[in-house]
Amino acid sequence: MSHSWKNVLIKPTCTLRDALEIINTEALRVVLVVDDLNYLQGVVTDGDIRRGLLQNLPLSSNIALVMNTNPITADIGSSRKELVSIMENKGILSIPLLDIGKVVGLETLPGVLSRPVYQNPVFLMAGGFGTRLRPLTDSCPKPMLKVGNKPILETVIRSFIKAGFVNFYISTHYMPEQIMEYFGDGSSLGISIQYVHEKSPLGTGGALGLLPSNLPKDLPLIMMNGDVLSKVDFQRLLTFHNENEADASMCVREYEYQIPYGVIEGEGSKITSMVEKPIQRFFVNAGIYVVSPKVINSVPVNYKIDMPTLLENCIQDNQKVLMFPIHEYWLDIGRMDDFNRAQIDIHTLGLI
Repeated sequence: MSHSWKNVLIKPTCTLRDALEIINTEALRVVLVVDDLNYLQGVVTDGDIRRGLLQNLPLSSNIALVMNTNPITADIGSSRKELVSIMENKGILSIPLLDIGKVVGLETLPGVLSRPVYQNPVFLMAGGFGTRLRPLTDSCPKPMLKVGNKPILETVIRSFIKAGFVNFYISTHYMPEQIMEYFGDGSSLGISIQYVHEKSPLGTGGALGLLPSNLPKDLPLIMMNGDVLSKVDFQRLLTFHNENEADASMCVREYEYQIPYGVIEGEGSKITSMVEKPIQRFFVNAGIYVVSPKVINSVPVNYKIDMPTLLENCIQDNQKVLMFPIHEYWLDIGRMDDFNRAQIDIHTLGLI
């Protein structure tokens, strides 16, 4: 039984944001909603919260809106063998232990907290010119600019390594020798790195057509811009893609925009409603994707195409393209103020 189960208890009055802080801090991947006497009210997983975000619930929403009020539980007297059997049969990673309705423990499936090893290819886009970061990029490719004490690209690679990924491909164009000399074949990091070089820029999706034909068979590929800092859970992203049998999955972030005026609606000259400075919410592309071999093989060699266009083509072909909402830290280092912000954020993210 996990000794940290008390750290994942949360009250029904808490918000989605409160639950996320616990899920992202603790390794148990779940929060247990309890009343003042620790009687179980519901269970919330990371997936429950992401589904809430897809329904346009803000992070300030009450946790009761997404919690599972009828979770699988077990009596405190159950044997570990019985508990493991239940979790394996039900496809769950943890199970609350109750004593007449009161939470007294949390059992986890063996291996849940250990890191697996994934052979899925990780394809990092590192060929851009970084024109908005000049003069810093006049003599250094943007992914090699240092945030903290390491190049941005190294921080990205290490975040994948921490999640268990070992098979990397890097797309280069601008000053490729700096990237190749720094990382080599990846052996110093305990991974494999291969490079594909774009003789001319092919867009964010065109480099897929340059990948070698001997990619791991039947495994989806995770694709990410090499200048993005994020704490996205790549294991959950890959699990989401596989469980939903998607052809492609795009990570999206919620973007809020407040209209600075009162918005008036009407019928003819009659005012029907007035909303003062309403907030509109949208999902925006986060530059992180999972694509199936079928999508990879659809891109010809040296064919220029951006990822949004490629995915639009997939949708038109009736392929299954899904969005995976991310609530974790995310920063696209495209401008100087982003770069300066990253220098501050890196020390509190646990990425260095």
